[in-house]
Amino acid sequence: MTKYRRRGEVATSDMGSRGSIVPERESPSSRAAERGGPTRIGQIAIPVGDLDRAVRFYGDVLGLRLLFRAPPALAFFDCGGVRLMLSPPEGPAAPRQAAIVYYVVADLDATYRALSGRGVAFLDAPHRVARLPDHELWMAFCRDSEQNLLALMSEVRPGTEE
Repeated sequence: MTKYRRRGEVATSDMGSRGSIVPERESPSSRAAERGGPTRIGQIAIPVGDLDRAVRFYGDVLGLRLLFRAPPALAFFDCGGVRLMLSPPEGPAAPRQAAIVYYVVADLDATYRALSGRGVAFLDAPHRVARLPDHELWMAFCRDSEQNLLALMSEVRPGTEE
């Protein structure tokens, strides 16, 4: 059974929500692994309408490394050890948009400016989402070339500017 602890006054946000229940950290040999369950994310599928346009966005605009393309219409990118698979939706019941993928960046303001300069239209400017004991969490949201919502996120430690 996963143990939970309350972080009462620890996690606050600008939206006024206070506290959160978070699972205690577990070792790499977590309960899931011990029970034969998943141990990490290996790949995320991102549905795309135009593979070539999406490959340009993820490669040229975001700067991710293209691993390979595979027939009939697949492209695979690496993002910090997690593989992103771009592919057209399969069948009429398949989702047309991906879940929100949050991309960690070292300097959100600099990345925001660089991507804006490459034509990315952000839905909002970088903004603080939460003030935590040892850092602040900042995010900015935009859409990819296929209209999937994505976020850039950065953990800003005291003494650093964001």
